[in-house]
Amino acid sequence: MNEIDIAKQIKNYEENIFLIYAFNGIGKTRLSVAYKNYTKSENNGKHSGVYYNAYSEDLFVWDNEYKNDKGDLNVKLNIIQSSLNRLHGSITEDSVKEKLIPYNPSFNFFFNPYKNPENGIESIYFYKEGDETTSIKISRGEERIFVWCLFLALFEVEGFADDRNAHFFIDDPVSSLDDHNIFITAATIFDLIEKHFETKKIIITSHHFGILSILSDWLSKGEKASKFTNRDKSKKFKEFILERDGEEFQLTKPTNGVFLYHLRLLQILDNANRTQIYAYHFALLRQVLENIASFLGVGHFSYVIEQIGITEKARVSDIVNALSHQKIYLFQSDLVVEDNAKLFKEIVERLLDRYKFILHTD
Repeated sequence: MNEIDIAKQIKNYEENIFLIYAFNGIGKTRLSVAYKNYTKSENNGKHSGVYYNAYSEDLFVWDNEYKNDKGDLNVKLNIIQSSLNRLHGSITEDSVKEKLIPYNPSFNFFFNPYKNPENGIESIYFYKEGDETTSIKISRGEERIFVWCLFLALFEVEGFADDRNAHFFIDDPVSSLDDHNIFITAATIFDLIEKHFETKKIIITSHHFGILSILSDWLSKGEKASKFTNRDKSKKFKEFILERDGEEFQLTKPTNGVFLYHLRLLQILDNANRTQIYAYHFALLRQVLENIASFLGVGHFSYVIEQIGITEKARVSDIVNALSHQKIYLFQSDLVVEDNAKLFKEIVERLLDRYKFILHTD
């Protein structure tokens, strides 16, 4: 199949939530473009959904030019003109700042609109709190967070998402983000899914195992999982791995390649064990424990905790649950305390020893 065939396949499923993993270079962005083109062809050439992908990020370009003989740097983030500019007037600085709150930004900003409001926002100036006269350039990761939050605000603009309300297609919103902010981004996507999944398709593609695993865990076993489960216990969402052979694409169910999929998660955990452990890694650990428990035919990962020889399985399970909770990152550092780091190391080491996984680590 080509990418248009894959787009048709996704469009024709009755489910509205899709988590699709693909290695970089496989064709995630090509798929988002194919989905846009196919759905436009089915809608008299008009957009029927909203997109966030590499092309969205490319609309934002830094202007680093020196502006006077003194060498003062008037740094700003320019916005390339597009069909979205007409909607900028409905975005407020406060609406974007609200979306930024979970990320705890170290910068502030203000919009520089065109003189004609219909042309939207020309550029954005960033500054340190208390010094609005000195513009700064934020990091690549901070820029990605800002652009993502601006689009989250844009999704709520009347006349944008309302008129193009058939789907959201979000392609890799986690590039250049650290582990903590990847988790926060997963939380923003989950909120988006929860709010809209009953009325529109939401397609998430990523090269990052972690963000898809976290979303999968919240959708299937989280505190709100019942919303995403049918009465017959089937899921209201689908998970795929996008694969390509030359110009031929296919969507493979993770269960068909489960060994490779979970080996990769274990590689991430083992690498964290040898470098730096963040609270984010407990969400991945829980995912691995639950997958092993499911493979063994039991209903809870505390059974696996017991099988690998850890005492106090209830207490340890509670710790893993607490540290993988969706909202915990809004209220604490992403670095784990020493006792929890030791516990993480013990669980991972015992898992690898008990089940004899052979890893080629990073």
